[in-house]
Amino acid sequence: PTKPQTTILSLGGGVQSSSLAVMSAYGEAERIDAAVFADTQAEPLAVYEWLLRLKEIIEQAPRPFPIHVVTRGDLGKKSTELRTSRKTGNHYIRALIPAFVAKEGGGRALLGRKCTAEFKVRMIQVASRRIAKVPRGCTDPVVRQLIGISLDESIRMKPSTERWCENAWPLIDMGMSRTDCLRWMREHGFPEPPRSACIFCPFHSDAEWLRLPRHEFEKVVHFERVLQQAASAQTGTARLQGQVFLHKSLRPID
Repeated sequence: PTKPQTTILSLGGGVQSSSLAVMSAYGEAERIDAAVFADTQAEPLAVYEWLLRLKEIIEQAPRPFPIHVVTRGDLGKKSTELRTSRKTGNHYIRALIPAFVAKEGGGRALLGRKCTAEFKVRMIQVASRRIAKVPRGCTDPVVRQLIGISLDESIRMKPSTERWCENAWPLIDMGMSRTDCLRWMREHGFPEPPRSACIFCPFHSDAEWLRLPRHEFEKVVHFERVLQQAASAQTGTARLQGQVFLHKSLRPID
């Protein structure tokens, strides 16, 4: 097979991928040709502020590389958009985020989860093809996709779904945990990157919910109410037999 030609970082904007970006730019990790940040338009303000600072750090480094920002649109709006089936006329919402559903007979279920695949992974793949100029029908791994997964979350390692791309996990190869990344950034005089996750992600721990600034938490409260209204307005086979919540306790987030 052809040797990978273009090395692209999947940049989430959080601790691990940001640390890997800076390490590469300063010659302490493998060289990166470009980074791609897939914007769900629902990240905390701290992540967007950090992304601007990170760009400055990379630009001033010995081995700079461009950071491309791509988006599929506003995940919050698309998650609550009430659609009408052309085939049946029924109303439905796309189950994009893994909100919790309180079953009428008791118990809990998940609404669904397409946010990571459609708003993150797919957008990064599309951008990577464009950046590396991957020809149609290519089956050789001409893109080396760096993923910022650290040693403590190695269970998340998965091969690429595209034959023209091979995934790599430099932090794991270097034996680095999330704590090691924070230590490296601190010891080299760089700011601590924020945690990266959509503000309304149902997989937040209680500590993460409490860390949200008041103005962002108010947005979450509003989002949950809109999501509940849209979910309850579904008809036909899409109609849910239960209420939707963002918190695993099945209580209103506020």
